[in-house]
Amino acid sequence: MTIHWCGTGLSAVPGLRRLIENGHPVTVWNRTEAKAREAVGDLTDDIRAFDIAALGAVLQKGDVIVSMLPGDWHVPLAELALEKGADFVSSSYIAPEMRALDERAKQADARLVNEVGLDPGIDHLMAHWLMADYRASEAFDPDNALSFTSYCGGVPKIPNAFRYKFSWAPVGVLKALRSPSRSIRQFSELNVNRPWDALSRYDAPLPTPESFEVYPNRDSLPFMAEYGFEQGWKVKDFVRGTLRLNGWAEAWADIFAEAGTATDARLQEIADKLLQENAYDEGEPDRVVLCVALEAAKDGVPVYHKTYVMDAWGDERSSAMARLVSVPVSLAVESVLNREVPAGVSAAPSDPKLVERYMGAVQTLAQHLDVVDHLA
Repeated sequence: MTIHWCGTGLSAVPGLRRLIENGHPVTVWNRTEAKAREAVGDLTDDIRAFDIAALGAVLQKGDVIVSMLPGDWHVPLAELALEKGADFVSSSYIAPEMRALDERAKQADARLVNEVGLDPGIDHLMAHWLMADYRASEAFDPDNALSFTSYCGGVPKIPNAFRYKFSWAPVGVLKALRSPSRSIRQFSELNVNRPWDALSRYDAPLPTPESFEVYPNRDSLPFMAEYGFEQGWKVKDFVRGTLRLNGWAEAWADIFAEAGTATDARLQEIADKLLQENAYDEGEPDRVVLCVALEAAKDGVPVYHKTYVMDAWGDERSSAMARLVSVPVSLAVESVLNREVPAGVSAAPSDPKLVERYMGAVQTLAQHLDVVDHLA
């Protein structure tokens, strides 16, 4: 069984190297062969120019396709996997077109695993852990009012005037700013067209407490079912969002003013200029902060309140972003090979054994990882 790893971009390499170093047969596919050789040429010669027809010609039953390519490739590669009796893994959100493959995948006993990177990915694992911990606690009561927040952000370890540096294509960041969001605040649905219209402050319970600017991201509501929230539960807050350094909104005011109405061509112009001015320097450390919190209150009094907190930064191994996106992907590939995840389309696992194993690996990737009990 061969792992066909497609894409060796900024966030792909540590997980790819881990699989090769662990002795798995891996074929590396990349649009530019030279870049792939630069990334893993010291470990393998099995490097090929990415072409979906060429991949289809060698794909065997039981193989696994990993897509670390742009999102447009995920569904075609998942469909190719289904045709050939192979499995599929990506770190990206499950698109409706991917979800639509669920029944076919179940009938074929195929695993199409997505959302197993950083966010989405590690945040899901933390949420599953907190929900299991809460259900097992004496505080659990279906009548409690629940507040769930999940905030993640990649930020510069050494803050700059722009309060942000780009570890991926700026045009993607700018387009994400145009995305409306849906969440729950104070027992009511909150719909926002632009992230900066719902900006708030978040105090992260890091070893040295630190405040950030945060905003809701995409549509949070479908994740209530994913995390095991039941119909009829009282939900005060449910927000999955993005975290930024304090001062971010002020520094980006001019971008906000133009991003909403700019043409794609103008957006690309802005993106090119931003990358030129705010890219990471060679060897400069990035930073990733992720905080997932669950609070339950009875008659207005908190009875359970824990936050799973992670702080990681780039070091001699790699950037924090690359480790935290790609190593969980590699863990998911091994789980697929071991048939530890069910057939069908799925996200990061909720199985307690897998959550424990994956988070044990994350412990080695981050400089700080802890569960804070606010009521202890």
